[in-house]
Amino acid sequence: MDGRESRYQATAQRMDEALIALLEKKDLEYITVKELCAAAGVNRTTFYLHYETIGDLLAEAELYISERFHACFAQKTRALPGRIGEAALPDLVLITREYLVPYLTFIRENRHVYRAAYRSPGAIGALARYRYLREEILAPILRRFGVAEDRLDYWIDFHIEGIFAILRRWLATDCADSVEMIADVIEDCVRPMVR
Repeated sequence: MDGRESRYQATAQRMDEALIALLEKKDLEYITVKELCAAAGVNRTTFYLHYETIGDLLAEAELYISERFHACFAQKTRALPGRIGEAALPDLVLITREYLVPYLTFIRENRHVYRAAYRSPGAIGALARYRYLREEILAPILRRFGVAEDRLDYWIDFHIEGIFAILRRWLATDCADSVEMIADVIEDCVRPMVR
């Protein structure tokens, strides 16, 4: 990475962090480019060299937060794509406490970013962002469970959109319910059990 690219990355990171800090204090709709630039220590011209709108910055900040999460998530998850073909079927069930609790805890800790991102769904580019999850993890796992190709996209959309719906509702309450309760709800929706 040359010096110019490094400065570009550092400026983008400062703007991501400034947006995240501002989102802790106010809703996205009330954040202006002027105050964002002041918080990041850049001028408006620099902002518009990087982004067309604050929504574009929000998408990048959400990706930045997600990358931080994935960097600290369990080694088992990072190694999963290479093991899908030979792993035992029970090991391919990802909607378990082992995966949900760290994920939900991270969302709760960064709820201001996720809440803003879910309120502006066009800004987060969910289809592009989750392409890897769909193609490299969910589709191969569902094939291993015998889901027919002509039904695969429906199953994937059901799981992703269903979990997003639960997360949106939880974020709307400022994550008032416990991580454990939300993990239970998601697990129960995916694998309903009579209690």
